[in-house]
Amino acid sequence: MPLYEHVLISRQDLSNTQAEGLIEHFSTVLADNGGKVVGSEYWGVRTLAYKINKNRKGHYAFLRSDAPADAVQEMERLARLHDDVMRVMTIRVDEHEEGPSVQMQKRDDRGDRGDRRERRERN
Repeated sequence: MPLYEHVLISRQDLSNTQAEGLIEHFSTVLADNGGKVVGSEYWGVRTLAYKINKNRKGHYAFLRSDAPADAVQEMERLARLHDDVMRVMTIRVDEHEEGPSVQMQKRDDRGDRGDRRERRERN
């Protein structure tokens, strides 16, 4: 089955448990349609780049799934109809990365990005 990564942004006035409950809800939607959730992360409340439905912040959630296309379409359809979900984005990936996503890693754990001063001097 194809592999997907999903990011859900829900309203800022939800509690943390309600936002994490959305992860469980959409995980069961995928499971009911023949897919499975490989991993999920709750990224917390983050500031949006622009206002969405008069909200400046939102709860971010991340799902990794192994599901058929029909299951993903049904999950996206239900997410768009859900009052608490402001945005949903799904991308197809070749393989899932091991460990936490880049958003959950500490800055020191993200690897060597090089010294910015060195890059400026080279240019």
